[in-house]
Amino acid sequence: MRYIAPSSLEEAIGAYAAAAGAARILAGGTDLLVQMRAGVVSPGTIIDIKKIAEATGIEETPEGGFRLGAAVSGAALAEHPRFGQAWPGVLEAVNLIGSTQVQGRASPGGNLCNGSPAGDSVPAMVAAGAVVTLQGPNGRRTMPVEAFPAGPGRTNLAPGEILVSFTLPPRPKGSSDAYLRMIPRTEMDIAVVGVGVNLTLENGTVTAARVGLGAVAPTVLLVEAAAKALIGSKLEEAALEAAAEACRAACKPIDDKRGTIVYRTKVAGVLLKRTVAIAAERAGRN
Repeated sequence: MRYIAPSSLEEAIGAYAAAAGAARILAGGTDLLVQMRAGVVSPGTIIDIKKIAEATGIEETPEGGFRLGAAVSGAALAEHPRFGQAWPGVLEAVNLIGSTQVQGRASPGGNLCNGSPAGDSVPAMVAAGAVVTLQGPNGRRTMPVEAFPAGPGRTNLAPGEILVSFTLPPRPKGSSDAYLRMIPRTEMDIAVVGVGVNLTLENGTVTAARVGLGAVAPTVLLVEAAAKALIGSKLEEAALEAAAEACRAACKPIDDKRGTIVYRTKVAGVLLKRTVAIAAERAGRN
């Protein structure tokens, strides 16, 4: 097994292509190393991207948004002086990935590339309207986060492509977000349901909204019908119930040891209402 820690994307992409499918990207390693120890994967080459500046940077864009490297750790994101003020929901979702110790390594890029429908950071990124930048042998391209997962454990990365960064849009006045999940235990468990909500309010009326829903379908979902039910409302009970029903209708869950189809579907509506309330309260302060 070879270990490579390139200092540029070009070097990383070249090594990835040369490995002809036998390499794995290490952004944090908190899943990859566990999979290797369990014998699930056995890569011929490990390519560590944590020494690449673009993959580990946190930048504010000229327009007022943020660009996050795919390998930024949750701990580094939590320490940023302004990110949590602009995107508290994204931050709280990223900081639910594992324990405090894991946070020193785990990254939103790794969480997304796992292809898990229960990845905590993904519904919040979807609600935020985040766009990912990908780079491979054929150059760069972008796509919305909700288009990235292809199914459990699968993504829409092309052969040889690496996830480079996330771009989050500027924040209009009166905007904020929130993320909530339901887990069987109090800490360090996999979401039974996860909901991210992003709202903009003007004089108490919702003028823009996005809803991300996780752990209830083969991929994390952008629930446009739920957002549509909220827009134009003052978050009256009828609007909240319509949005909750849209989330319930979008669910295509499975029965497993963490929750039944019926339970997950019901919880999706409950969490939608609770997450909206938190996001709206934060937006009112902004």
